[in-house]
Amino acid sequence: MANFHRSMLLRTVVLLVLCVAGCRSTKAIRDPEYARVASSMPLGQPSPANVAAATPAPVIDLSGPQPVERLVQVALSQNPDIQAARKRIEAAAHMVPVEASLPDPMLGTTAYPAPVQTAAGQQEFALNVNQKFPLRKKLDVRAGIAESKADVARAQFAAIELATVEQVKLAYYELYYLQQAIEITETEEQELTTIRDTANARYKATLTNQQDVLRADLELSNIANELIRLRQQFDSAQAKLAKTLHVSPQTDVTALPNLSAAAAPQDLDWLEQRAIAARPELHAKLAALERDRRSAQLARLDYIPDLTLGATWIDTASAGISPVANGRDAVLLTAGVNLPIYRKRIDSSVRSAEANAVATARDYDSLRDATLEQVADLFAKARSEQDLLTLFGEDILPKARQTLDVSNRAYAVGEVDFLQLIDNFRLLLRYEVAYQRLEASFRQTVASLERVTGGPLPMMAEGISSPEPVEAATDAFNNDGAPEQPMQLPPPIQE
Repeated sequence: MANFHRSMLLRTVVLLVLCVAGCRSTKAIRDPEYARVASSMPLGQPSPANVAAATPAPVIDLSGPQPVERLVQVALSQNPDIQAARKRIEAAAHMVPVEASLPDPMLGTTAYPAPVQTAAGQQEFALNVNQKFPLRKKLDVRAGIAESKADVARAQFAAIELATVEQVKLAYYELYYLQQAIEITETEEQELTTIRDTANARYKATLTNQQDVLRADLELSNIANELIRLRQQFDSAQAKLAKTLHVSPQTDVTALPNLSAAAAPQDLDWLEQRAIAARPELHAKLAALERDRRSAQLARLDYIPDLTLGATWIDTASAGISPVANGRDAVLLTAGVNLPIYRKRIDSSVRSAEANAVATARDYDSLRDATLEQVADLFAKARSEQDLLTLFGEDILPKARQTLDVSNRAYAVGEVDFLQLIDNFRLLLRYEVAYQRLEASFRQTVASLERVTGGPLPMMAEGISSPEPVEAATDAFNNDGAPEQPMQLPPPIQE
């Protein structure tokens, strides 16, 4: 009876140890951000209100004109896509020691409903422990796969950062264009009002008919309609920029009225070499290729069996039917291996892993070709827009402004008809807005080129600068607006 009680006590202690050890490991929360998110969500389905409370949007004052550099820094620090990508790196990096470690040992017990009689005595209880020992190289390869996944996450993080910077600049320069278009249209509205007053004075003096006055009023209504459309687009552009900055859509952020000088790169070969060497998406494909190569290596290692070692302790009582029973406990040692006899399964696993590696390599080739195509396209677009900006600033806009001034003076003395004056007015307004559209598009193209080539591009001090206010549009560009010397670029980056 004493042996029975001892056996039951031992079993109870073992079960308690197993339960306590298993429960303690599930309570630790080491990530403070996760603790905040988890504490804000009740058990069950999370609600949008709980998620918003767990991840509140930061409050930052961005009202008024802001330089694009500051907005880029704000986006890099608090954009949720960037923060999520940073956490994915952290999650992937934490998996490296997990994959490099041995699996948990197995601890088990065996109870004997009917006692087993042996020469040493009656066996009542057994305790066994087993540990699987995979081939050391398997653990190294698994850790390498996890490290490659972390490298993929790091490259994707860099790509998301560049994409976020591009989104900020695209939205910022769109905002700049709309600000300038609204300002130009409002200025031209005032000028058209002056033209309408001139037509009204000529009508009262019976020097022209009422048709000129009515046409001027109609043109003013068209401009009012255009201003409504531009202001709606401006509000939408503000909301789009606020989304990228992770601030309230009602934030009254605006662009600076004048932008610093910018110029397009001059060396296409250098841009292509830099894009191949520095584009994060290509680095992500290379890391994925290394991951798949190691996965194929791990699949081939499945042909090699794993070793499992174990030990068993058997509680033996001194009571029994054997006359020589002494109650000495038994200790058993075990060793075993798995038998990789299902070769078809392993062969298919290897072929699948190798096919994945080849597919990833082809994906890299495709992305590399697409990168070169994008660089060439954006380079040609930037050069074309830069040339058009120079043409507009030095030739078209001054002539259009001069033409309208001459027509305005000629109409006052009856030398040209009102229809010609209105046509010249429309032409100038269209050219001035088109110039601002070109200015914004040029900088947006450069921003996209920076993303494809992996980062900011070296710019010349000379180049395309922002025009003066609308009333001085004829002085927006002078003869030295275009660079006289070719841009000096750093040596090509070797692949």
